Amino acid sequence: MPKITRITTQKNNKNRYNIFLNDGSSEKYGFSVSEDILVEYYLRKGLELDYSTIDMLQTQDSVHKAYSMALTYLGYQMRSKQEVANHLEKKEVDEEQIPEIVNRLVREGLLDDRAFAEALVRTRMLTTSKGPILIKKELQDKGVSLTIAQEALVHYPYEAQIAKANKWVEKKLNSSNRKSFNQQIQIIQQTLMQKGFPQEVIKGALVDIKEAEDKDAEWNAVVFQGEKLQRKYEKKFEGFELKQKIKQGLYRKGFKFDYIDRFLEEFENENA
Repeated sequence: MPKITRITTQKNNKNRYNIFLNDGSSEKYGFSVSEDILVEYYLRKGLELDYSTIDMLQTQDSVHKAYSMALTYLGYQMRSKQEVANHLEKKEVDEEQIPEIVNRLVREGLLDDRAFAEALVRTRMLTTSKGPILIKKELQDKGVSLTIAQEALVHYPYEAQIAKANKWVEKKLNSSNRKSFNQQIQIIQQTLMQKGFPQEVIKGALVDIKEAEDKDAEWNAVVFQGEKLQRKYEKKFEGFELKQKIKQGLYRKGFKFDYIDRFLEEFENENA
């Protein structure tokens, strides 16, 4: 049976050790282990090892290296179980060892999908403009179960969603814009949907939006768009046909008939 003849510290990693063996003829390098494996199995000079024990030690050392790799990955930020598993897979850890490592981390309280989901929801709520639908999708993409993802969203209450949506709506309405008020509302609705807010939140955020309409800004917008349409069509049309083209174009852009009629009346007076 091979016997340990020498144990040396690796030059580039003081926490790993090279084990040298003598199988009865000469000394040769056998394998390397971490300090934890060295201590746990009381490896020492003169200890005899059968080949099955050597295989077991190498397997245990491989698991320990993968476990340490997972700890380093978790050291940067919280992760889901699936994220850790994917990371170990990318690092070419034996696929049979990955569940063992993940389960150990769970038992030790270092991996918890529920705690991870709740933390991610709070972080996204405070630092991004994402709505709950996108956050739930992000959690599921990270391997968190639908049930846990939905339960975690309790930490992003309706009131907080409305506040975030209202802030974004106010910002967009106050920015200089040459689109019609109705067109702005449509764009806001579409954007809030893309950001992952549910319909009830979007409706709640827009419930009083009509009161925010700036009539002077709306008139300036209709003049800008109307003159643009005039330049576009005046080379091909004139008179009644030109007015109809401008009217149809302004209507498609979401302007109300009273603004359109006022613009066309002034247009007609200027061209009389």
